[in-house]
Amino acid sequence: MTYIKPNFRHPNLPVNDLGYRKSDYEGSISTLCAGCGHDSISTAIIDACFESCIEPHRIAKLSGIGCSSKTPTYFLGKSHGFNSVHGRMPSVATGANLANRELTYIGVSGDGDSASIGMGQFVHVVRRNLNMLYIVENNGCYGLTKGQDSATADVGSVSKSGNTNAFEPIDLVSTALQMGATFVGRSFSGDKDQLEPLIKAALAHKGFALIDVISPCVTFNNHEGSTKNYRRTREDVEAMPLDFVPMREEIKATYSEGTTKEVCMHDGSVIHLHKANVDFDVHDRVGALSAIQRCKEQGRILTGLLYMDPDSEDFHVALDTVNKPLSRLSEKELCPGSKVLDSINDGLR
Repeated sequence: MTYIKPNFRHPNLPVNDLGYRKSDYEGSISTLCAGCGHDSISTAIIDACFESCIEPHRIAKLSGIGCSSKTPTYFLGKSHGFNSVHGRMPSVATGANLANRELTYIGVSGDGDSASIGMGQFVHVVRRNLNMLYIVENNGCYGLTKGQDSATADVGSVSKSGNTNAFEPIDLVSTALQMGATFVGRSFSGDKDQLEPLIKAALAHKGFALIDVISPCVTFNNHEGSTKNYRRTREDVEAMPLDFVPMREEIKATYSEGTTKEVCMHDGSVIHLHKANVDFDVHDRVGALSAIQRCKEQGRILTGLLYMDPDSEDFHVALDTVNKPLSRLSEKELCPGSKVLDSINDGLR
């Protein structure tokens, strides 16, 4: 059996403004279970990068360990990639970002990779506001090791083996908001109309952008009693539809009913947010936390763009780093001479 996609594509397939076809953003054939929500997320990433006109070789994709961390194999096959140790993807992303700030960084993780063994690294990459898109493919279980409850499993959720979870779940969205994340969203793998523009907006954001995606595990967490199965997730989601319009396109709203809020980003791009709640303000961090908690108490999941700081300053601004990638710095720039080094040392005395 081969996992390599055929190279042939119809010659009349559409191209983006850079001349790339969507196939240029694809990867290998997925080996995940048929119907896995993670594959839908991979498709959304492919479409978002293609339509955002990001050159594939200007993207770096990073992951840890788990079903979710396998997925970068299935998209952006022409991009840079690194599959790290379990829970350690943020460290690799930080090092790569510091070495080359010109790439677009996409980190893919799971509820085990981020909320358990990688929780310490997760909170630190959030508070440092590293310029990256961080996607959590959240299914509430450890699908790679036969479906044990993960740290995001809801109280009362019943595993496939029949055990009831008695512990309070870790909500990565609320944690990110409390740690100072400058872009926070949540979506459902089965809601392409919401997920794709959310990814586009996160890619355009300057700073750390978290998208927590509820992605039911069809093998170990799609049964009656699970709070993250497909049927219950579709019923419990309180969705805020949105549309992302790049700066180069005409700005226009796509929703005619209800109220629509325009959220302007740092580069002039606009997110059109169709507000499920007229009192919801995506620039209010405390309000976002309150809205998430209210939905939780009602047994519902609030999805969409939950918070964004349009004036975000990323990790490089905080450290006052050079604009050039380290690999392009000359010897003279790296070794400025003894006088400069002596002045630096004098300043540290």
